[in-house]
Amino acid sequence: MEKQIFPFTALVGQEEMKKALILNAVNPRLGGVLIRGEKGTAKSTAVRGLASLLPEISVVAGCPFNCDPDDVTTMCAGCRERLEAGGELPAAARKMRVAELPVSATEDRVVGTLDIEHAIKKGEKRFEPGVLAEANRGILYVDEVNLLDDHVVDVLLDAAAMGVNTVEREGVSFTHPAQFILVGTMNPEEGELRPQLLDRFGLCVNITGVNDPALRVEIVKRRVAFEEDPAGFAALWQEEQRRLRERIVAARRILPQVEISDEMLLLIARTAIEMGVDGHRADLVMMKAAKTNAALEGRLGVIEEDVKATANFALLHRMRRKPFEELAIDEEKLAGILNLRPRAHSRPHVHVHTHPHTDSHSQPHLHPHGRVHKGR
Repeated sequence: MEKQIFPFTALVGQEEMKKALILNAVNPRLGGVLIRGEKGTAKSTAVRGLASLLPEISVVAGCPFNCDPDDVTTMCAGCRERLEAGGELPAAARKMRVAELPVSATEDRVVGTLDIEHAIKKGEKRFEPGVLAEANRGILYVDEVNLLDDHVVDVLLDAAAMGVNTVEREGVSFTHPAQFILVGTMNPEEGELRPQLLDRFGLCVNITGVNDPALRVEIVKRRVAFEEDPAGFAALWQEEQRRLRERIVAARRILPQVEISDEMLLLIARTAIEMGVDGHRADLVMMKAAKTNAALEGRLGVIEEDVKATANFALLHRMRRKPFEELAIDEEKLAGILNLRPRAHSRPHVHVHTHPHTDSHSQPHLHPHGRVHKGR
């Protein structure tokens, strides 16, 4: 029997963590999310819940890399050769998977291995897929990422950024697609990641336990109800799961059409400068996150609210800090920067086509089929 997963929408609190995960589900090109928090704060539960929430994907049956039969640009060499030879690519539908990486994983286990002896004797490449192959078009979950060897983390982040994994041994190389939603979790009490590695994660979230007694009681009640009757509990949340799933699918559909004005780009650039971050990665991630948030809200143009809603995710782990200083963001300073703009320029000028009756004071939302509607 299929194992029941705690519904993502049934999680109590931890709104920032859920928002960061949803943004990555809409746009995997954000570069993943690092979730920093104490033990017992539903980090693993949220990641597995996200996977069960997302819609099924179509894969080439039997392909170790889960290639998309309808997208030749992201296919592995084997699937492409079969397609070019005029053969049919058998398709199968399956749920989104979570590939988990253990702390003890070696580099070969992560990237895969090449059989050099077979290549020399037969003149053929024989590749043993690793975790990155399994994770393609799914979620790669790395618990306690701060305890992994730095070079393994480097490999993961390179693959996440490039969307491909290349293995080279003794002059023989093999490349396969590796596009996945990267989720790393860690407990800061066990040690920090190097700043260079921190910066490579697209988004970062700090989470703590829920302090509201009423909410803690609700957490216990829901967990007990799930443990006593997993199927019945999941059925209660089926409608909420469906709504969020359709919202994510619709956001994915309109994301390529979302535009951002120069005015919003200037706001992002000024925010990065005044918050004192190094390099330009923060600007790029803030721009991508703002566009993704706009798509999630059903808008075809980025507004200031999209920047405000996502800036802290992109800036938290990129702030300059002193040795032994906690990873935190100055919320008051960030709020002040984002509110410095004159009222006359509060509305962005975005070149998009919207419904003629939609005005700047309405809050449009997504219809399940991706159309933009006004009001809630």
